[in-house]
Amino acid sequence: MKPIRHLHARTVVLAHENIDTDRIIPARFLTTTSRAGLGQHAFQDWRYRGDGTPDPEFVLNRPEASGASILVAGRNFGCGSSREHAPWALLDAGLRAVISSEIADIFRSNALKNGLLAITVDAAEHRYLLRHPGLELGIDVVTGHITLPDGGRFAFTLDAFARHCLIEGIDQLGFLLRADAAIRHYEEQHAA
Repeated sequence: MKPIRHLHARTVVLAHENIDTDRIIPARFLTTTSRAGLGQHAFQDWRYRGDGTPDPEFVLNRPEASGASILVAGRNFGCGSSREHAPWALLDAGLRAVISSEIADIFRSNALKNGLLAITVDAAEHRYLLRHPGLELGIDVVTGHITLPDGGRFAFTLDAFARHCLIEGIDQLGFLLRADAAIRHYEEQHAA
């Protein structure tokens, strides 16, 4: 996964509450274990009409959403099933961060393990971000701050291990493999 220390990007707002993982990536597209290609199905049932053409009213299909890589979502984002495909689909669709006042625990864990920043902010900060779509935000993973265009800052917290893995661009297996030599050395020293 790509290391992420800082992200400077524009927001797109999807203000719906309780967006579940089936809304993010419908179950009928979970026939693959590949991460590639899932982005075209992210929010499928909102993004496309019944005839398969893009719905121009859906926020991610609007011209102002083009190139935005921070999704500001309504409260309780990522609830529902534990499918890891949901963060894969968002990453493949070009999103690098999701910000909400509440993100479901399993989705948040899956997101962070796959390099998608899942950030919670307090309710007042969340309301501000919802009311101001298209903001250029700076997200500093190292210090845990979101910087607004006017210089204002919101603090956020991440699990220390998740933060380390995001900064290093490694997942849990990558972290373990980096310790391979030390593990082998320990085993040699403590062989029965």
